[in-house]
Amino acid sequence: MTTLRSILLVEDNPDDERLTLRALRRGNIVNEIRVTRDGEEALNVLFSLESLPCVVLLDLKLPKVDGLEVLQQIRANTRTRLLPVVILTSSSEERDIIESYNLGANSYVRKPVEIDPFAEAVRQLGLYWALINEPLPGG
Repeated sequence: MTTLRSILLVEDNPDDERLTLRALRRGNIVNEIRVTRDGEEALNVLFSLESLPCVVLLDLKLPKVDGLEVLQQIRANTRTRLLPVVILTSSSEERDIIESYNLGANSYVRKPVEIDPFAEAVRQLGLYWALINEPLPGG
């Protein structure tokens, strides 16, 4: 039997966190979801995990260490450099999009403003990364 790998959600907005968790659960994602609320905590948790998550859902505008720095540190570490990272942010700034991809983001998803489209986007992300995508062996 295959062990389900966790999802790491890095989100400092409590409302977006609740909506994301609800959307993943309604999408029948049963993977454990670990939540961190700032970039420093995300890096500490990620680098201490025995088993890497199947995906990191990463906000950009975070306290302590911003999302771009988190992504840069993930890609700089040999153990996590291939870990899928999806930027999930409200930023539509072109420089954020370009820099995210330059640093190795696997995807850039702008959070829709309305609740229903946001929930559907998160549900589809969860389904893809937790169930459809073939993870890197030995993660």
